[in-house]
Amino acid sequence: MTAPIRVALVDDQQLVRAGFRMVIESQPDLTVVAEAGDGAQALQVLATTAADVVLMDVRMPAMDGLSATARLTAAEAVVGVRPKVIVLTTFDLDEYVLQAIKAGASGFLLKDAPPEDMLAAIRTIHAGDAVIAPSSTRRLLEHLVTVLPDDQRDDLANAALRDLTEREREVLVLMARGRANGEIASDLFVAEATVKTHVGNILAKLGARDRVQAVVAAYEAGLVRPGA
Repeated sequence: MTAPIRVALVDDQQLVRAGFRMVIESQPDLTVVAEAGDGAQALQVLATTAADVVLMDVRMPAMDGLSATARLTAAEAVVGVRPKVIVLTTFDLDEYVLQAIKAGASGFLLKDAPPEDMLAAIRTIHAGDAVIAPSSTRRLLEHLVTVLPDDQRDDLANAALRDLTEREREVLVLMARGRANGEIASDLFVAEATVKTHVGNILAKLGARDRVQAVVAAYEAGLVRPGA
């Protein structure tokens, strides 16, 4: 039997953590292994407790979620695994979202999202196969790039995408649309293993930690347009 996905909850509201724990623990393939009330406490706990996915709030005392995410994703995996971070956010915190991605976050979850969206986000981020299936992440990314200065977008286009082949660009566009590897393979009439190779090459060329960061680069550079 496959080991359950280990989840850590970081939020300064105990009631929020309790609600998340109840939903997560109801699933046979998920388990909560740690909780923390702020970023500093999260770093201490996760230095000795292995977690696969961390649900990270943004606004917390002592150390905020962005700082903790940056520290967590940059640190060596001292307990054998470097966890992936899902940032808990609301649409009125848009100014933090791009910072969160650049700090190493792998996705987003709206705080008022339905329980099934949270469960899907955890599983999808852990699998690493696609940008979070619920549409919240894509909507957030599309909203963010509408406020990027044109000169910044052009600079990123020249710097980040110039080394991609035409096929890699096609794959990146489909990634930005939330397509999983199997779906991309079907769209392009190639083997899924070929898609995985393309995705690996894209991440390496863009210097991206994961698919979310690659998709951000695609939006920033104008390769993918909001609403497309």
